Amino acid sequence: MAENDERRQTLTDRQGVPVLTYLQGVREGHPWADLAEVVGRDPVDTIVSGMSGWAVSGSVELGEHLLRRGARVMRHAHEMRRDLVGCPPPTDWSSRVLGEGLLAVPCDRDADAVFPAWRAAFPAAHPDHHRGSDEEALNELLKPMLAGSVLGPVLPCSALVVDETDRVVAGAILTDRDGQPWIADVFRRPEACYKGLGADLLRRVLGVAAADGLAEVSLAVSDANPARRVYEKLGFQVTDTSLTVVVP
Repeated sequence: MAENDERRQTLTDRQGVPVLTYLQGVREGHPWADLAEVVGRDPVDTIVSGMSGWAVSGSVELGEHLLRRGARVMRHAHEMRRDLVGCPPPTDWSSRVLGEGLLAVPCDRDADAVFPAWRAAFPAAHPDHHRGSDEEALNELLKPMLAGSVLGPVLPCSALVVDETDRVVAGAILTDRDGQPWIADVFRRPEACYKGLGADLLRRVLGVAAADGLAEVSLAVSDANPARRVYEKLGFQVTDTSLTVVVP
């Protein structure tokens, strides 16, 4: 993230010296310092004294320092990237058949129509389950994502999958995150009949993204999420690792 990004906030110590920059948002009900970058002296004391209750997403080193001061882990994630130019997807990916009775459609449905499949994809045992109520998950996560207010505008290569009744059963949401094509979410209903659908849909949208001229796409996957193995099979490689912690 460029340091001159006008949207970045700056945390200063008691002497007014900048120690951290970040993008401010909300995560699971906590004020959120996303993409936190240390810019000066050790920021841990200042974070602990001035950002109690905040979620802070940054380097593993910063997260571990905060954990030693009583913070708790919210998410341990890996950023992964897929090169679409040096290693282009097979040409048939963009027209991949998704299953009998299933149809890929543009990602332009109302969040209320997408929510049941999206929520079902992340049950309580899933590492990315939102612990809040359905209303909180809808209003704090899915609606802002689809509106483009948290991870950037939704890209045309995004897609939803609907069944014969026009019910949304899966989706792959790609956004323009500060000029970086970003896979904000991939989800499918958990029923056995949809096994493999997420990977097939991702192949399809990667093929469309390459045809649209995108050079690469990136994503973040939780360390405990088995989907990481799927991403690796589809050509994604780990480029960075981060910790999101909640400041005590």
